[in-house]
Formats: sequence, C-alpha cells, structure tokens
Amino acid sequence: MAKDVLCEVNSCKYWGPGNECHASSIYVVNNRNKQASNSEETDCKTFEPKM
Repeated sequence: MAKDVLCEVNSCKYWGPGNECHASSIYVVNNRNKQASNSEETDCKTFEPKM
C-alpha cells in the first residue's frame, strides 16, 4: 500500500500541507460505465469538503 498519498484538492477536509492526504484510506472509482484507461476517467470518493 502507498505510504505517501498526494492530493492538490485543498478544499477537501483530508488535505494537508505539502499536498498530503490525511485520510486513513482512499476510495477511487470509475466515473464512466467502462474500465478507466486514464486518470480523467476516475473519481476520488474519499473527498469530503472542509467545513
């Protein structure tokens, strides 16, 4: 499992300085009804907006 997960979405509550993701786990899914062939065809379901 990856030790360092980076994320540039600073509006997410798991975002930390240095673009580090502080979520305990990450859930990524296809955003289309087919197998993803590039990153644009995926979505991070772990995202939660900062309050």
